[in-house]
Formats: sequence, C-alpha cells, structure tokens
Amino acid sequence: MISISRLLCDTVSPGDSLRYGDKPLHSKGIISQGDVKPVVVWNCTRQCNLKCIHCYANADDDISSQEMDSAAGETFMMDLADFGVPVILFSGGEPLLRQDLFHLASFARDSGIRIALSTNGTLINEEIAGRLSSAGFAEVGISLDGIGSNNDRFRGQKGAFEKALTGIRDCIARGLRVSLRLTLTRFNYEEIPAIFRLVEDEGIDRICFYHLAYSGRGDNLRSHDLNHAQTRNVVDTICRHTLDLHSRGKPKEVLMVGNHADGVYLYLRLKNTDHERARKVFDLLRKNGGNNSGIKIGAVAEGGNVHPDQFWWHYSLGNVRQRKFGEIWTDTSEPLLHGLKDRKRLLKGRCARCQYLDLCNGNLRVRAEAVFGDVWAEDPACYLTEEEIGISV
Repeated sequence: MISISRLLCDTVSPGDSLRYGDKPLHSKGIISQGDVKPVVVWNCTRQCNLKCIHCYANADDDISSQEMDSAAGETFMMDLADFGVPVILFSGGEPLLRQDLFHLASFARDSGIRIALSTNGTLINEEIAGRLSSAGFAEVGISLDGIGSNNDRFRGQKGAFEKALTGIRDCIARGLRVSLRLTLTRFNYEEIPAIFRLVEDEGIDRICFYHLAYSGRGDNLRSHDLNHAQTRNVVDTICRHTLDLHSRGKPKEVLMVGNHADGVYLYLRLKNTDHERARKVFDLLRKNGGNNSGIKIGAVAEGGNVHPDQFWWHYSLGNVRQRKFGEIWTDTSEPLLHGLKDRKRLLKGRCARCQYLDLCNGNLRVRAEAVFGDVWAEDPACYLTEEEIGISV
C-alpha cells in the first residue's frame, strides 16, 4: 500500500505503524522492527450475494464444502494470536454471510488481534452496524466501483450502489471507521472526482484505490486495465484531490494498492519541485519496502490454504488445518515463499535493473506471472519509463 496522504501531507493514520514502523505495536506489547508479523486476510467464505466481474476469489452464491467451521476458525485465531499477527481482515466472498462471523471476530479480538472487515456493504443495516460496533471492528472496508449504475454493473446487481451507500451511512452513524475501496479500470477511472466528492459528503475516513490484479475473474478484465498514460493521469488526479482536501482542513487517508510504481512516480514528481518533501517521501518508501506479498501480508482461504497474498489462489503454501500458520509462514524451504522474502536476486527484465528496486520490491508478482508465465518477470503494469528508472541505453 502507498499512503498518498502520508507522503504528500504528513497525515499519520492508524495503519502507518505497520507500513513505516513509526511505532510498531502489537496488542500484547511493543515489538521490534525485525519481529514484524504479517497482516492476514482471511477469506472466511467464498459465498457471496453479488457476482462482481473483477472478483479475485471467483465467489458465488454457494457455500464451499471446504469452508472451515467455527471450531476450526477458533483454532486458527489462536494460532494467529500466538504467532503475533497484529491484524486480521475478514474478507470473502461476503463475510457477513457467515452465521458465526461475529463470534469469530469477537474471539479474535479477545485473543489480542485487531479486527477489520472487507464487505460489499449491501447487507449492512442499522442492526448489523450495531453488531459490528459491539464486536470491536477497527475498520469496515466497503467496496464501490463507481457511482450509481456503473457500480451496479461491476457488482452484477441493480441497486447495489444504494444498498452499499446505506451500509456506509449506518456504519458512520455508529461511529465506525469506514474505508471505501475501488478497483481501477477503464470503466470507472474518470469517476475519481465524483468518488472524492462522495467521500467528503458522507464523512468517510479512508479511501483505497486498487490497481487491477489479474487474478480470478479479474483476469478477464485484463484488456480493460488502464494503460500507462491513463495510470499516470489517475495518480495525478488522486494526488490533486488529496491535497485539496488537506488544504481545506478535511484530510482523508488516501491509499493506492497493487502498484508500487506509484510511490516512485510521486517521488520523481517531487524531486524537481520540492527537494525536502521528496527526501521525506524517499525515506518513507524505503521504510515501507515496496510490495510485501509473503512478507508483511498473507492470506488464508476458506478451506485453510495459506497464500502469499489474497491474489495467489492458484498457489498454496500449506494448510492451517495441518500446520500452524506461523510454521507455514516461516518455512523458507517452500520455494515461492522463500523467493518472495528475498526476491531481488530473482527478478528479471526491467525490475532487475531498476534503480528504485528498494522502494518497489518488484511490484506485483502475480501480475507478472499472469502475463509472462514467470513469477520473476517484470511487472507489465509498471508505467515508469526506462529513463525514469535509470536503465535507458
């Protein structure tokens, strides 16, 4: 994740301790930088009430026969707590379809793990928002991929936008921190100004713009991904609106996810206009370390398979029903995990020669694999020129 608001405005947000090591806290006490454990995305169900055209999990309306039950979920939560995982993000499918979600979330919270939710928001009403608040969710991430009918087309259900907006309002009324999430494609990137207006008007705390990952049904949208010129325009637009909100005393946490070239691009923009700001941005990006799949972020599917991040559904590192998560996560005999934790020596093409590799860490490997059939190939979504990354002939 690239925190545009932190890089441009020095706005410190709750997740910055995990990104930059400002105050590396675990609920059980102070931990050292060298002991940072991953945030875990638990796709606790593959069942969903929507049929999003870009769903990386290929979710549908059926409950998977492999889905862990409550007892297995509790054991998993205890293993995460023992390992020192700071945050668990309950995701799906649609996690609110799990009948035991609030029980498991409270169990995780009581075990000392900060809990967050990723939902499409359409099932949230006043009662559900109240239960989310009582369970102690630190953040509720609600996905919108456009305004009105455009979002509904993404989501595969008429009225999904209005239902999600009601969910956002009910959560905010309960004092919950809401994060709006949007995956960028050619279908919606021109709506970014309208999305920022929505964030301001509704009092939403945080907004995350995701670059498209070629995973699950998202791979079918590959031809509708932004081209490099459009991506540059998007980053410029997001930066402009972030600065505008900050200047008017209405700061928001603004994040970009899935393309660490964004951070380098922002640094290069500032380098010639604000040297001091550029130096701070460079230091923050270096602390963040670039893409952290298999390092500071991991994912577990509904059946217990462990993945380097939530987009690696086709590759399992092991299963938490057979081994504890911590044992799987630290087993460097697993070739992909070992490679991801020390990838610089394995990268090829432009990534291997880039002078900003320490800031980006090779970007999204699952996207490189999808396009080139090679995990260590260059990321095709890097929009920086060869001159910008220092490899021009």
